[in-house]
Amino acid sequence: MTTPSNLSTTGEHDISTTAERRAVVAQPGENPGDTWVIVTRGIKRDYDMGGEVVHALRGVDLAIGRNEYVAIMGPSGSGKSTFMNVLGCLDTPSAGEYWLNGQNVSQMSDDELARVRNKEIGFVFQTFNLLPRSTALQNVELPLVYAGVPSAERRKRAEGALDAVNLGSRMHHKPNELSGGQRQRVAIARALVNRPSILLADEPTGNLDSNTSEEIMRVFEDLARQGQTVVMVTHEPDIAAHARRVVVLRDGLVSSDERRAQFVARIHAGGSVHETAGTAGT
Repeated sequence: MTTPSNLSTTGEHDISTTAERRAVVAQPGENPGDTWVIVTRGIKRDYDMGGEVVHALRGVDLAIGRNEYVAIMGPSGSGKSTFMNVLGCLDTPSAGEYWLNGQNVSQMSDDELARVRNKEIGFVFQTFNLLPRSTALQNVELPLVYAGVPSAERRKRAEGALDAVNLGSRMHHKPNELSGGQRQRVAIARALVNRPSILLADEPTGNLDSNTSEEIMRVFEDLARQGQTVVMVTHEPDIAAHARRVVVLRDGLVSSDERRAQFVARIHAGGSVHETAGTAGT
């Protein structure tokens, strides 16, 4: 078992090193341990498209330590959406291992995956998917209703989640009384209310203007500082640059894995977002 040496528990943390990540993905069959939230080893996903086999993922190795804030990018056809579905337990790999918070979820049944999703993953999408006739508080409480959490506990946790995204003062407003950024913050609070191991955000700023996008990125940065593991899929370099680490997929494989400073420097120097580059850490 390999443990990231430079992740603090205070929220002010560094990212795992390249050597640590390589070591943990090179141990097939071994539980990576509590400090690694996500470990994929040789993840492949094939599809039969009218008799032709499409290799969407060709052997993705990735390790994300607890409390890390990671962006995943990739051009169309890179496998980014397929990988997002695997990470979110919405699809299972054709081969390889996926360890999520110490569980090998690679070959779980649909019912088992549903339980894992409910417990371990908070989803944020580019569409807010809020109930229009319910208040922000009621929308955030909804996952707890399905989980059978008692009413008083539901309200307490939902209020806490809204406070975490600086929306406590708007909890009794309905979606049509909120701005786009506020609605996305309600969606983030709803994703947090079950206390997930990871917050998985798929193009979370896709329907927002640039100023509102920056507002949402500040929320993610605050959550990361507080110790929430955040994995964000985006096609926008300026959004990815808010993460502490940027992973780029190309042709179903990881083509680069960089610290934020490395990624930003390369882009400012005129490099392509999707070109093969270095690895994060030392």
